Amino acid sequence: MKNDFMMAINQVCHERQLAIDIVLEAVEVALASAFKRNFGGNQSITAQIDTKSGEALIFIEKAVVEQVENDKKEISLKDAKAINPDSVVGGLVSVESTPKNFGRIAAQTAKQVILQRIREAERDALYSAYAEREGEIVSGTVHKVDPHQVTLSLGKAEAILPRSEQIASETYKEGQRLRSYVASVSKTSRGPQIVLSRTHRDMLRRLLEVEVPEIYNGTVEIKSIAREAGHRSKVAVAALQEGVDPVGSCVGMRGTRIQNIVNELNGEKIDVVQWNPDLSFFIANSLSPAKVMNVMLHDEQGKTAVVVVPDKQLSLAIGKEGQNARLAAKLTGWRIDIKSASEAAEEALQKVRLNEAIRNRMSEKTHIFNLTASILAEKNPVEFSDGELNLLSEAIEVVNYAEMSIERERRAALEAAKKAARSRDILAEAEAILSGKSPLSPAEVVEGEGVVEMAEGAEADVLLDEVDEAEEDQLVGVMAQDVDDILAEAEAMLSEAEIEFETDEEIEPEETLEAESAEVEAELVSEVEAEAETQPEQALAEAEAEAEPEKQATSEEI
Repeated sequence: MKNDFMMAINQVCHERQLAIDIVLEAVEVALASAFKRNFGGNQSITAQIDTKSGEALIFIEKAVVEQVENDKKEISLKDAKAINPDSVVGGLVSVESTPKNFGRIAAQTAKQVILQRIREAERDALYSAYAEREGEIVSGTVHKVDPHQVTLSLGKAEAILPRSEQIASETYKEGQRLRSYVASVSKTSRGPQIVLSRTHRDMLRRLLEVEVPEIYNGTVEIKSIAREAGHRSKVAVAALQEGVDPVGSCVGMRGTRIQNIVNELNGEKIDVVQWNPDLSFFIANSLSPAKVMNVMLHDEQGKTAVVVVPDKQLSLAIGKEGQNARLAAKLTGWRIDIKSASEAAEEALQKVRLNEAIRNRMSEKTHIFNLTASILAEKNPVEFSDGELNLLSEAIEVVNYAEMSIERERRAALEAAKKAARSRDILAEAEAILSGKSPLSPAEVVEGEGVVEMAEGAEADVLLDEVDEAEEDQLVGVMAQDVDDILAEAEAMLSEAEIEFETDEEIEPEETLEAESAEVEAELVSEVEAEAETQPEQALAEAEAEAEPEKQATSEEI
């Protein structure tokens, strides 16, 4: 019988494909539990099975004492030393206490516990097996279709495919073979819960590894994946070995490799693009099949890229409901703003006009300071006291500093305008095309690489030089504020010296500006000098009164 017991355990291990030590542990726990239920109370009991003979032994842990008062929990020192010569009073010793009638009731209890532990062992083994396969693709048969999930049989285990992980365009039938991605594996009281997915982007990665040997062996690397399951996906790949075409390897001869994946995903379109360390080229590739004319990166604006495409390619670049642009953004990790060539040219012209306005404003400010400096330079220093001369000297320094600041800002604005415009003739032609006055259409310009190519280059060099419209408005405001502050400081110092200057009511740019400036300057200088010879203080006061209205008009004009 004893040998029969071990034979039965070995048979269970073989049938259930369990490790024998796990089953023996379950049997030992079951025997100890059965003994406690039928013979023991709150004693410390352990069971052991002799693997050679199959004999089951029960051991009770007892305390070593001088005088035994409770023989169920205590043992005398003499008896303890017979079992273990090293026993001492106060120690513990395991005493073999297998009952002679450890029979039918104990065996029945042991059987139930053994079966329970075997089921637990099977669940643990199943969990361990599929936990290692998390992130892989498994094949199963549709067992049951419910409104909220599909149950698949994986052989020894069952898995669920939730509705959220199903491709919307797919329908499932019982008995259908289906490949799915193991999204997660978790333990439950009823066994492992295996959740599958058909929409996970890594499912596409695993399918590519199966179909493309170059990806599996590491010759081609998948850099990133963007997927809208059931509709379209984009995959960026790069070759890790020279001479290997990463895109061609994935597509296969006549598209056979990629077509197998498309069929597995129920007709989902897959774009395979080449990854490039240069972000501009990578973003251009990500918008495939659309052709890209230019890419401008604005990293400080939160990783935004402005992409210029031909007018005829605009809808293709954006895609149906923005899908192509959206997938390209997910693939690259950049926000992508797509513009047509004609739209980019129009924005280029608008920003050139803005730079021209800045230049004109700087010219007007420069004229005012030049006029003030001229008046101060022509004044006879003999007519002023030492205190007035000091104030005048400080005022002249402020004016000179202001003039240099304005000139620096003006040159910066002119440089920006030059880079953007390239030439006035080209700009005029661009404006004519965009306004419809030219016989050429914007589309013809794009195809002919004409004026729009100029606008695109200007936009790349200056107009979209990492500064958006809001920043340009702020730039103009800061420049104007700096000029106003310097002008106010100069006027305050001149006022302390009781000297004011006059300007024209209207400051005209270009040719008119210089003529009027010279005329006003000559008149003011002659008047101040003539009156200063007889009545210096009265002359200064009158000059101040005459200059006040003109100065206010100048400030309002600016």
